[in-house]
Amino acid sequence: MISVDEALERVLSYVDVLEAEQKPILQCLGQVLAEEIHSAIDVPPLDNSAMDGYAIRAVDTVGATESSPRYLAVVGEIAAGSVPKIRVEEGTATRIMTGAPVPQGADTVVQFEHTDEVTRRSSGGDLSRVGVLQEVKKGLNIRRRGEDIARGDLILTTGKPLRPQEIGLLASLGRPTALVVRRPIVAILSTGDELIAVDQPLAHGKIHDSNSYTIAAEVSRYGGIPRILGIGRDSVQSLTEKIEQGLDTDMLITSGGVSKGDYDMVKDVLAEHGEVSFWTVRMKPGKPLAFGVMTRTEGRPARGVPHLGLPGNPVSSMITFEQFARPAILKMMGYTNLTKPTVKAVIEDSIMNRDGRRVFARVIVSKRNGIYHASLTGPQGSGILTSMATANGLAVIPETSREVKAGDMVDVQMLDWRED
Repeated sequence: MISVDEALERVLSYVDVLEAEQKPILQCLGQVLAEEIHSAIDVPPLDNSAMDGYAIRAVDTVGATESSPRYLAVVGEIAAGSVPKIRVEEGTATRIMTGAPVPQGADTVVQFEHTDEVTRRSSGGDLSRVGVLQEVKKGLNIRRRGEDIARGDLILTTGKPLRPQEIGLLASLGRPTALVVRRPIVAILSTGDELIAVDQPLAHGKIHDSNSYTIAAEVSRYGGIPRILGIGRDSVQSLTEKIEQGLDTDMLITSGGVSKGDYDMVKDVLAEHGEVSFWTVRMKPGKPLAFGVMTRTEGRPARGVPHLGLPGNPVSSMITFEQFARPAILKMMGYTNLTKPTVKAVIEDSIMNRDGRRVFARVIVSKRNGIYHASLTGPQGSGILTSMATANGLAVIPETSREVKAGDMVDVQMLDWRED
């Protein structure tokens, strides 16, 4: 039996960053950039107005007040997207909309609220001129060319995970595609004669296969592409046939069949078809955990596919996925931060740890008076999937702690927080 840390180290040593692919930017969300992005343009491409108002010369407003406006002749109007042909001269103003190019001669934009336009319109007054009600500074309400991005700037670096804001940046640069590390394809296989498909009626002694769906959902959540293989029965032939179907993927995840029971034979089939690195880990829940590399059989090019054999109990399956499959998938996608977001919290229940394993307790975390508190979700059996549904964190009790008492501080992995 090996430690959680050693098990994770071995898993990560077997996976590498995948190759890159060129994709439309909207399909790249959550993927890691595999190229440097330099700007070929200025953003904005020219000086433009940050407000609806009047493009003027600041010097023409010197001394302006509400009681003593400075009156300017209105010589035109500029809409966003147009090309201005008007030049602002001494004593003149051009009506201008937000985003419209600033015309030649103008060095500031005074917003409508600081003019008498509203009064003129409401009273049917003369709109061929406008009164400016306050003195304005040169450059007011003008967004300068290249203010956001200058031509040639390095905008995004290799290894950057793409969020909505980076997608927007790429679009602003006129980049319809990006080169990103591709998403791993993960084959998922549940094993056991007791399992039936979710769309089948329950028979005596049978249970619905939930693990395929929780694991597939977790693969999707962390950026992978799940491929559900169905249910492998408790026979070497059935397991071998199903596993063979998953050997053209980037990772194979099975659930069940890795403990010491007579019919728990996934690890035995794994040993026949590849290399077994370990099959028990010093953790609770999740002690029976197989890991190794499967090798393609004859008729195909030799290729090693990392395999994680998760326990069959649904809670154990989910917790071991979080500790081992999640960081492996993130590494394959090019992420460098693989650590689960963790907080310090006051535990509100005592937790025993009698056998020297690392305990992952399902907890509900809340924040009161600036301090995180964690309380158990209820019974902690590894078959109680509702304990995961009500949890938003995993309280981690070290192997060296025989007990944590209510009021102690513990580390809590936050289940719903993103690594980035």
